[in-house]
Amino acid sequence: MNNNYGFGQIIMTLILAMCLKIVPLPDMFALVNPDWVLLTLIYWALAIPDRVGIFHAWTFGLLTDVLTGRLIGQYALAYSLVIYLCLSLHRRLRQFPFVQQALFIFFCLLLSQLLLFFIKNIHSTAELKPTFWLPVLVGTLCWPLVYTVLRFVRLAKSIK
Repeated sequence: MNNNYGFGQIIMTLILAMCLKIVPLPDMFALVNPDWVLLTLIYWALAIPDRVGIFHAWTFGLLTDVLTGRLIGQYALAYSLVIYLCLSLHRRLRQFPFVQQALFIFFCLLLSQLLLFFIKNIHSTAELKPTFWLPVLVGTLCWPLVYTVLRFVRLAKSIK
């Protein structure tokens, strides 16, 4: 079987997630916009860990750095660490009930958000505002939607 079968759909879902990350939103919604790219990478790393890994996280992290105008490498580092954690625990996570998986997703999003904050704080003084936690909470609440949509894509295209 061709090993690249379905890889185009994986890339397209990640590109769509990048579009959702940079879409201009009103200020109220921009504060709660979750990290769609990371959620998508987490799904693919848990669903097919032999096809999506740290290299993909690093690459799409660099692309996200460029698209968002942030310091080059910060998203790449955050995404790579989170995906490494997902790959290390993917067999165990598949056995967890959905609520425990959502708790793990919360931890992953929080880890990424804290790492981005610390990098920003090293580069320039950053203030930790109460709105800092909103993308993590909204991302955790959006996980069932992301999981369902990407699972449908994976099963419809028979991506293995």
